[in-house]
Amino acid sequence: MHFVEFGSGTPILMIHGLCVDHRLLLGLDPVLAARGTWRRIYLDLPGMGRSVAGPQIRSSDAVAEAVVDFVRENLGGQHFAVLGNSFGGMLARHLVAEFGHRVMGLGLLCPVVVAEKSRRTLPPRRILHADPHLLASLDPADATDYAELAVIQSRGNWERFRDCALPGLRAFDRRAVGRIAGNYPLAVEPEDRVSSFGGPVLLIAGRQDHVVGFEDQLALAGRYGNCTVSVLEEAGHNAHLDQPGQTGALLDGWLADMEDIRRPGAAGAHRAP
Repeated sequence: MHFVEFGSGTPILMIHGLCVDHRLLLGLDPVLAARGTWRRIYLDLPGMGRSVAGPQIRSSDAVAEAVVDFVRENLGGQHFAVLGNSFGGMLARHLVAEFGHRVMGLGLLCPVVVAEKSRRTLPPRRILHADPHLLASLDPADATDYAELAVIQSRGNWERFRDCALPGLRAFDRRAVGRIAGNYPLAVEPEDRVSSFGGPVLLIAGRQDHVVGFEDQLALAGRYGNCTVSVLEEAGHNAHLDQPGQTGALLDGWLADMEDIRRPGAAGAHRAP
């Protein structure tokens, strides 16, 4: 599995969503890098970015197992944190169920909670600010992809989408992703595999997220005892691109919580679920 990494220290695994690649989350790296204590590992999931998907990748369970294998092969017995976006959020929850107390903290950014789209609680599609002149200035295919998710259409928002989301959208293996999407739910919900999780959890949702919503995310937060929840206003499914400042501040607080726990002698350090 292809990945890029920066820095040294405690590993933090960054897992993107479906049909994109690791670049979707690279804009968050300055926040993680500023603390100087985290080894940031950005994955390309099978069939996305530069990661090839073999014939065995036919479901979300197969992708989840590939990520589990990556952790075992590359992190050994280390403790680590994980942040997952959208589909990557479902995989991040799976890692908590798989590795338990080795996961120091769980970050969820507009995560998939209900895999079956017809069962999701979704707000209506809303564009809070449209910019038809901007859309007209773009390549038609780029404009279509951008308009599908943009809540606040602006030059700056488009540039973040262009740099972070568009490269992955142009690179993924459609056949492989089609196989995954055809068997999308995990066989067992991660929260049904563990009774509790003691590490800090950060859940960020977008009020205007019409892809996965925010209400199902609020219900999920109740399954975690140490969970900080923020529903960002004027934010859709790419909440970190729509509200980078707020997202960065929340992430910094989550990192600080994990650093407090891992200090020698800290109460609850490396608590098992």
